[in-house]
Amino acid sequence: MPQPESARPEPVGAFDLITMGRIGVDLYPLQTGVPLARVESFGKFLGGSAANVAVAAARLGNSTAVITRTGADPFGSYLHEALKDFGVDDRFVTPVDAYPTPITFCEIFPPDDFPLYFYRRPKAPDLEIHTDELDFFAIRAARIFWITGTGLSEEPSRSATLAALKARDRSGITVFDLDWRPMFWADPESARPYYAEALRHATVAVGNVDECEVATGVREPMACAEALLAAGVELAVVKQGPKGVLAVHRDGTVAEVPPVPVEVVNGLGAGDAFGGSLCHGLLRDWPLEQTMRYANAAGAIVASRLACSSAMPTEAEVDSLLHSG
Repeated sequence: MPQPESARPEPVGAFDLITMGRIGVDLYPLQTGVPLARVESFGKFLGGSAANVAVAAARLGNSTAVITRTGADPFGSYLHEALKDFGVDDRFVTPVDAYPTPITFCEIFPPDDFPLYFYRRPKAPDLEIHTDELDFFAIRAARIFWITGTGLSEEPSRSATLAALKARDRSGITVFDLDWRPMFWADPESARPYYAEALRHATVAVGNVDECEVATGVREPMACAEALLAAGVELAVVKQGPKGVLAVHRDGTVAEVPPVPVEVVNGLGAGDAFGGSLCHGLLRDWPLEQTMRYANAAGAIVASRLACSSAMPTEAEVDSLLHSG
């Protein structure tokens, strides 16, 4: 339900970035290369793609907030504290009495096997975002607004996400993180109409080849980029894993940037670091190739660390990696 007027926080100026979508607690094994059944100790971290992107951008000096919901439980309280500790405004994070805060476990088998186990049943609170709870003025005023594919997977979050996109009306930069998680959908065909609707209102689309295939029906990277542009965005960013990233702008600018080589500890969270750093470059109107190189470097730093949110790099760390070659 909407907050009473007396309970709402005082308004602030426009945020550099508002994200909307998934949040939860990540429980990561502190033993690498060990099956989950034999792991004996875990680290607790803030998680969820929308929350992690907001953290990544905040670590780079941007003002950020996240629109999401948690359970009315101790893990929900922890997530509020963690967001504030990372410098992310939590005014749009509200509790849901009916559902617990979700947790996510993973297994860590470097360099490229990191299975995820989502505990989001019977329903995750972040899928209980209602249209009448949204601050449309803040959403429209944000310099960048970021939504995810997971937010489209169930009602009422689906309608709220699409309402936010329509209210924003392509003002500023609107990013659609394709964020395909097959366990949240019946099949790709059921997702595609909602992805198409979101792409009509977005100015930037970001996803790996699998996610682009869900959104467009094609898989070859350049074909993915062209299909995303045809669907309505101005900038298509196709992540290609070990082949780097391809970015294509409607004005004809193309940047294809190789990955930054690092010793991978945990590949989870690298994409969110990439996303927050992509926003950082877009906010500064950097040339496309510079933005992609910066975002790649940030993702590489997180891949070389165990955690996600607490591993997000600072400007000095990204600059150091880039300058070291």
